[in-house]
Amino acid sequence: MSTPKRAPFVGGALILAVAFAGVYLLFVTTHLGQVIDERAFTGAAAWRGGLIDAARWLLDALPALSVGLALAITVVVAIVRRNGTVFIAAVVAAVAANASTQLLKYLVLSRPDRGVAEGLSNSLPSGHTTAAASAALAVFLVCSPRMRPLVAVIGSVFSVTAGAATLVNQWHRPSDVIAALLVVGFWGCAAGFALVGSRSARAERQSGIRMPWLAWLAVACAIVAAIGFVVTASDTADTTSHLFIAYAGGVAAIAAIGFALAWAGTRLFRWLR
Repeated sequence: MSTPKRAPFVGGALILAVAFAGVYLLFVTTHLGQVIDERAFTGAAAWRGGLIDAARWLLDALPALSVGLALAITVVVAIVRRNGTVFIAAVVAAVAANASTQLLKYLVLSRPDRGVAEGLSNSLPSGHTTAAASAALAVFLVCSPRMRPLVAVIGSVFSVTAGAATLVNQWHRPSDVIAALLVVGFWGCAAGFALVGSRSARAERQSGIRMPWLAWLAVACAIVAAIGFVVTASDTADTTSHLFIAYAGGVAAIAAIGFALAWAGTRLFRWLR
């Protein structure tokens, strides 16, 4: 039997909080960050092609998928597995993630005018992305250890797709989506911290949940995102240059964070029954 520790969850929460602050400070408060973000935003309109209809459908269906379907799955699984403690932690984490996103966006954070996109209020973090990712987190927590890796993959794909859809539909910039994923990851760590002392914290470690391919996929996406970042940052004078590269880099950055969090989640919660 494994005896989980709280330290990894504390460390994970701190890392995610620092990463969130870094994303906000760079992409919202600096001229360079706003340029990179805005070019990805503009590039989405120029290069989204036929994706706009699919993106609108997904975003319209997202409330039902995130709240309705995910809640139903979470309740059913929790009843079948008779694990009310994990269910409560999952619901609290999801609600806290969505509430903190709204508080951060509308009451705490602001978007200074750096001469890039005037007249726009702060849009970080993305509420739609938070809803999708927090729903995936809730299902991930309540499911069995054997199913949790598969749920992590499906949940990350769903969250990344929802986040990318907000960019395609020009509701949010890449930094808004990334910040939302970090918020959900933070509350996932908080849930893990709370569950360490519960009766569900003594499951045997599963040897088949390492999933190195998911980590490598996150690294590959991060490399693409870094290339897009560097190329876009190399020319900040021309507002119409490198739009596709900025757009592709933004989507890759969203995917990198989403897949990295899914991989980390399978490692951090491998003990949870």
